[in-house]
Amino acid sequence: MVPNSVWTAAGLLVGWTADQAFGDPKRFHPVAGLGQLAQRFEARIYADGRTRGVAFAGVLIAGSAGLGWVAQRATERHGWWRLLATATATWAVLGGRSLAAEADGIADCLAADDLAGARVGVSHLVSRDPESLDASAVARATSESVAENTCDAVVAPLFWGAVAGIPGLLGYRAINTLDAMVGYRNQRYRNFGWAAARIDDLANWIPARLSAGLAIAAAPLVGGRPSDALRAVREQSGQHPSPNGGVVEAAFAGALGVRLGGVNSYGGVLEDRGELGFGQPPQPRDVTRATKLAWMVSAGAVALAAIGALRR
Repeated sequence: MVPNSVWTAAGLLVGWTADQAFGDPKRFHPVAGLGQLAQRFEARIYADGRTRGVAFAGVLIAGSAGLGWVAQRATERHGWWRLLATATATWAVLGGRSLAAEADGIADCLAADDLAGARVGVSHLVSRDPESLDASAVARATSESVAENTCDAVVAPLFWGAVAGIPGLLGYRAINTLDAMVGYRNQRYRNFGWAAARIDDLANWIPARLSAGLAIAAAPLVGGRPSDALRAVREQSGQHPSPNGGVVEAAFAGALGVRLGGVNSYGGVLEDRGELGFGQPPQPRDVTRATKLAWMVSAGAVALAAIGALRR
């Protein structure tokens, strides 16, 4: 009898392959459905306090992980169904292909000197003010988003899928979705979104460092040096306001030989994220290199996830 760990590992590989081949579903995306459910729940439960925020995050994360637990238990004795369920969940929670498509579209606009189109494209990836960005700033914003979202949309869900199977996949996606919705330090969410943001920080701590390690290892494949990437992580990642985003962005900056980070404008409010990397500011061609590096990190992550699942 084939162990369930084998079916889970195979499901992670098949789901990752489906994401690379097809990207996100065009209609009835389960993550979009979770977001709509969360919006309705927030409208009912919201209050400017941490207690309500803890309840909001706890119910939705536990519910998502619980749904995964039901699917995992239902396929306990049916290997092919375990593979199918794991592959479907993996495909649903990953976003590597869609991230690359957005970045490639921005790179195409920059190559055609279509700055207006590039600004529109980058607004889909980052929340900073796009109208003030020149071509290099658009390239920087895109490269930073590719780096951080490679962890959030690929490495982290695969990591938790290897650790906890389908509950890990669905539970992590709920965590990251809620952080994207309410994990902001603005007036409305400073307290209510505190729990979602802190849980996301914890869930991404190991995946962020795994992403950085894979980027460091892959640096020579994009014309960079592992020593520069490692140095950037060690010396500069702490300047970033995110304990995880800084690690990944520093690793990508060092691996690509460019300088990321700096001052960004969010709704007219300036935020200094520190300088990451030791090269020149990224140029439009560096967006394509960042996407290539992201794919290598993604491929390494699924290989490690499959091995990890086999050892469970």
